[in-house]
Amino acid sequence: MAQRRIGGIAGIWTEEHAVVKAAAKTREKGFTKFDAITPYPVHGMEEACGIKRSWIPYVTFVAGMTGLLAGLWLTWWTSAVNWPINVGGKPFFSLPAFIPIMFELTILFAALCSVGALFYITNMPSIDPPTIDPDLTSHKFAIFIPQNDSGYDEAKIESFFKEMGAAEVKKVTEY
Repeated sequence: MAQRRIGGIAGIWTEEHAVVKAAAKTREKGFTKFDAITPYPVHGMEEACGIKRSWIPYVTFVAGMTGLLAGLWLTWWTSAVNWPINVGGKPFFSLPAFIPIMFELTILFAALCSVGALFYITNMPSIDPPTIDPDLTSHKFAIFIPQNDSGYDEAKIESFFKEMGAAEVKKVTEY
């Protein structure tokens, strides 16, 4: 089932420090569902928008520990239980010999689960995403306020964006 898209208003800026300031003011005005769109990571934007810390590092840690334990179990089971072979009088389970396998499984599980969690959080892949302005991918910055945000009033938002120094304000039919 296709996800219903919502419209709103987007203010477009040409300078990154101005859009960070505008994002902080937008948050102060009580908007909670707004989105900041930048062509590259902008220092201070997370704090200005009130974005909380991501939970992906926790997924990475748990997946890495799972990979480590899976590697430990795999090496123990294959060398001591399933196919025990006495090689030169060494013990069936020799931990130093199996560290590379455990390390590789730790990295594999952590990396794949991190990418999977990122795709889940961002709803990727998005098919035919809407375009507010094609220059937002190179040198312009935007703040988008959806129609379903608290306190949404087109005239007030438009004047607010102009007051904050927006180069242009666009009404967006779907985002």
